[in-house]
Amino acid sequence: MTARVARTPRARAPRLPLLLAAPALVTGAAVLLPLVYLVLRAGAPGSEAWGVLAPRATLELVARTMLLVLSVVAAAAAVAVPLAWLVARTDLPGRRAWAVAGALPLVIPSYVAALALLGALGPRGLLQGALEGPLGVERLPEIYGFPGAVLALTLSTYPYVFLLVLAALRTLDPALEDAARVLGESRWGAFRRVTLPALRPSLAAGSLLVALYALSDFGAVSLMQYPALTRAVYLQYQALFDRDSAAVLGLVLVALTALVLLLESRARSGSRFHRSAAGGARPPARIPLGGWRWPALGFCTLVTGLFLALPVGVLCYWAARVVPLGQPVEIAWRAAANSLLAALLAAVVAVVAVLPVAILSRRHPRLWTRALERVSYSSNALPGIVIALSLVFFAARYGGPLYQTLALLVFAYVVRFLPEALAAISAALQNVNPRLEDAARGLGRRPLGVLLSVTGPLIRPGLLAGAALVFLSAMKELPATLLLRPIGFETLATEIWEATSFAAYSDAAPEALLLIAVSAPFVYALAARRAWEVGAPG
Repeated sequence: MTARVARTPRARAPRLPLLLAAPALVTGAAVLLPLVYLVLRAGAPGSEAWGVLAPRATLELVARTMLLVLSVVAAAAAVAVPLAWLVARTDLPGRRAWAVAGALPLVIPSYVAALALLGALGPRGLLQGALEGPLGVERLPEIYGFPGAVLALTLSTYPYVFLLVLAALRTLDPALEDAARVLGESRWGAFRRVTLPALRPSLAAGSLLVALYALSDFGAVSLMQYPALTRAVYLQYQALFDRDSAAVLGLVLVALTALVLLLESRARSGSRFHRSAAGGARPPARIPLGGWRWPALGFCTLVTGLFLALPVGVLCYWAARVVPLGQPVEIAWRAAANSLLAALLAAVVAVVAVLPVAILSRRHPRLWTRALERVSYSSNALPGIVIALSLVFFAARYGGPLYQTLALLVFAYVVRFLPEALAAISAALQNVNPRLEDAARGLGRRPLGVLLSVTGPLIRPGLLAGAALVFLSAMKELPATLLLRPIGFETLATEIWEATSFAAYSDAAPEALLLIAVSAPFVYALAARRAWEVGAPG
């Protein structure tokens, strides 16, 4: 038995609502601004800037970048899917605590994660110091390059897959699994042939976010000295001051983004998996782990120990070194308040802006609505500095009073992290049976009434997930904040950057820990609130 649901003919699709089309087009236009900037900067294909695309060097950059992206996606899925299944479907002790601990690495910026991993596992790191005395270890193997970049990016990205798969497991109707068991499937067979295919939309959405993050990241690949395409873009911008050539490399990133989006679209195409009612299905029964309880606890401990306890422990160690040195420990409360304000505004605006795009692409599939959805994903693959410079370019020429304002900074956050909200909301919509909306329209409800009374409540977990993902990403965004923040508007990310740029890791550690502490309640709301559990106990 498989989980493929036969698609019966539906009534004529409802007329495309102008109430959704107009704001969706505005959102698409905003997302296209960085691409327009890149095209203007790159110039005509025959210009000198295109000489940066030396065939062999560019192919090597593209190959190394795609290898990194595929490896990080595979590693993130390998960590996230078993962890989400253990938390959502088994009698694992302390499920709520494991849910929060599994999601909390999302608040650790990739550059902080890379620094912490180098401080702990580097050739002359804390682990080497601990082993030098009893075992005489003078130097550990290098983690610079590909292994370190994969490890740091997996640390920063696997929660995307974990949270979306966790939400899908908690809302998935167990009737299909029960039917498979009745027809003779084993528990593993039911998971492989029913549950896993039903998780495909959420797994594809989470993997897409991981891939786009890995494509656009600079901090981890730079610190780990891995020659990725994004690093080449930054070198062109910051070292050579060659914005035209960097724009050409940025267009290569856009092309890779298009390839990733195509692969994701093919992976997600096919069957739809809907609940038959709005929250009416019973929660799935907890699977007893029995003798597998201790291996399951060991796996959860290994994941949270490596991806959460280790970097936090290194930060605590660096922060504690300040006291013996006689330096005062200063807490950047004002920077924390500024970070909260900008990130909260970005989260709300992003969800409002992306909701029409998600509804149009899922409920009114046309060529242009699908294209609009694909375009909306493109911004997350561009480095933050490209988006920031594009907004500086347009704001300085046409924006007038908007330049160096909080509104422009929030706009940059929304453009940068819009795909995170879109992925979460689209995955939630894909699990909602459109016949429920058809029935509401048949009973006389207007489109806005259907959205507020039927669709909205059903996709509320996706809305909350999208807002939380944007908030957490905006809290740690660095390049766009450095270029677009108002004068005197410091955030935790800029405070951390200023300290690490001078190798003052002990000074950066308190701000990094404060960033984690401020973001932790939002991760709790995202991963463990009872509203997410759809009636599941514990």
